[in-house]
Amino acid sequence: MTIDEDDLRFLREMTRDVIEASRVRPGQKIGNSPANTLGHTLMRPGGRDCYPAMWVRDFSMSLDSGLITPDEMRQHLRLIASRQNGSRRQKLKSGAIIPPYAIADHINFDGGAVFYPGTMSAGDDQGGEPFGILPPADDHYEFLHIAYSLWKATNDASFLDETIEGLRLRERLARAFDAPQIDDSTGGMVATSAKDRAVGFGFCDAVYLTGSILFASLLRYRAAREIVRIADATKISIVNNAANIATTMASHFGKVFADPAGSGWLFAATDVGRRPDAWGTLYALVLGVLAPEEARAARDAVINALRAGTITYEGAVRHVPTDHDASPASAWDRVAPGVAINTYQNGAYWHVPTGWLIAAIDKYEPVLAARIFRDYIAHLRAQDFRKGPEFGAPWECFGRDGAGRRNAVYMTSVTVPLAAIEQLRG
Repeated sequence: MTIDEDDLRFLREMTRDVIEASRVRPGQKIGNSPANTLGHTLMRPGGRDCYPAMWVRDFSMSLDSGLITPDEMRQHLRLIASRQNGSRRQKLKSGAIIPPYAIADHINFDGGAVFYPGTMSAGDDQGGEPFGILPPADDHYEFLHIAYSLWKATNDASFLDETIEGLRLRERLARAFDAPQIDDSTGGMVATSAKDRAVGFGFCDAVYLTGSILFASLLRYRAAREIVRIADATKISIVNNAANIATTMASHFGKVFADPAGSGWLFAATDVGRRPDAWGTLYALVLGVLAPEEARAARDAVINALRAGTITYEGAVRHVPTDHDASPASAWDRVAPGVAINTYQNGAYWHVPTGWLIAAIDKYEPVLAARIFRDYIAHLRAQDFRKGPEFGAPWECFGRDGAGRRNAVYMTSVTVPLAAIEQLRG
């Protein structure tokens, strides 16, 4: 793919500025949030007034951009570890259950740990449907990714032996890895049920999914591989059987999630939510977990969808291809109340997976990949938040013709694509 160097420079500079806008320094508050009393800078999911807390996944997903410092990684890693649930299962008044060693979904600026989407409460009223009885699975694997990223950035693994709240960090990582529910019959995929449902991936937290869940399983696979890389380089073992876990999972993704009708798409879940998952299919291609014939079919599905215009708009990606919507009223079989069709996670377009899309097709359709990148940059240039308060790009998500725009200056809409494109260029 041919990339205009001015476009890439623009993306790097915008990403730098979005990250800076997302920093909340000690004593600072955002909107009606409490002040940051934790003694170090915190990273929220974006600038302006969106999401006034530190979200574990958004921080972790932004690290591969290379624009967040090792000191910030270390501070956030320690904070997340210190708010990890203890050895006892907590049953909340809401009916939600926090399992032993669960990882918080987000942490308020005053240190309160919130284990569920949809609330800023760190108390007994957090959790429960429509956002799950158990905490989201993905944060556990993102916790491991933060540790991996810190090790990569510093080439120093001594932090793994730090003791935080009475437990070594490496032990906290191991127990976090084991906290989400797993289905051994599917090769170790993350699984959930209606009775004690957990969100799999926070970017689908308004979508009701049960059975084995694709995206959370991809993150579990990635975490296992990262554990192996740390062990190979440092001889520090976090999860003893991580290599076997990764190998077994890699051999099962196509068997568990591929559309039996032969469309090439991977389904988001195996029970409720058996819809083609564009994000999950793209990330599976990027991770290389599919057998050659499975990868070919998935890539062809993506390329055909691009040509048909069913997954992209202005370089952004929909969760479900438009020709696979569950009904005229919803892209998914079931979503949280009030999430209308073609809004938010129910059919809006997101730039978070744009880099995965480009990476998935670059070797096979470089002209098409370059077009997606140009469309992405054109959108960012036209709506660049630095032009003034009436501009907001990067947005969290948006519909066609500017409808349904949500949360201006959204960090992962630039950090994640930049990381994927930089990795593609080597």
